[in-house]
Amino acid sequence: MKKVIIGLVVLAVFVVYSIGIRHKAPILSKPSSLANTNPTTSTNTTSGSGNPPNSNSSASYKDGTYTGSVADAYYGNVQVEVTISGGKITDVKFLQYPNTHQVSVIINQQAMPYLKQEAVQAQSANVQIISGATFTSQAFQQSLQSALSQA
Repeated sequence: MKKVIIGLVVLAVFVVYSIGIRHKAPILSKPSSLANTNPTTSTNTTSGSGNPPNSNSSASYKDGTYTGSVADAYYGNVQVEVTISGGKITDVKFLQYPNTHQVSVIINQQAMPYLKQEAVQAQSANVQIISGATFTSQAFQQSLQSALSQA
């Protein structure tokens, strides 16, 4: 009987601990701090099979700042703001991104700078999907395409 009670207590402690970890607020700086991040190492990417249609890398856009629609990234939402200057994409900022689970925070801290860099280089929403951040990459493409269609 003692073993059963001890087992139940250990199980209860584990459940409470698990719930507490899952809902703990992550410690992460704002995405704007990633604006000056310029990664120089390469990343494992896969072919952009989920690329949105009508992405045109030679397009000239109207100058301004445009906000894309909110796109579902399964573990949270992604919304971007694109800055156009001289008819070209000069900056992309994340307004929303999945950040409720610690794993999502770690993945997105690594993926967001690459997605931004790809968008500026491609001058479109036709960016490569980042392995390990597939849902975020696809939602990024959707939100960015929505913003670019306004430009």
